[in-house]
Amino acid sequence: MSFEDRMATVDFRVAPDAHIVVDNEVCQGCPAKQCIHACPANLFVPTSDGGILFNYEQCFECGTCYMVCNNEGAITWAYPEGGHGVVFRRG
Repeated sequence: MSFEDRMATVDFRVAPDAHIVVDNEVCQGCPAKQCIHACPANLFVPTSDGGILFNYEQCFECGTCYMVCNNEGAITWAYPEGGHGVVFRRG
């Protein structure tokens, strides 16, 4: 099954505020930027200044980014507000 087909089985109820916040000042000192490589939805993008841009709208809420980040305070993670977030459907 292609990535696009898998994504078609997922519904995202986007909250007005991000449930994951990335502190770019902390990320600039990170040589590995493991969140970019570990995120299964490819939502972390390196910026030209050495920071990270995170696109929370299609987040699976798996917590992988939080688990692989070695820089304390770089990622603040919480579940989205009630009624928001990822909803998996049968494909």
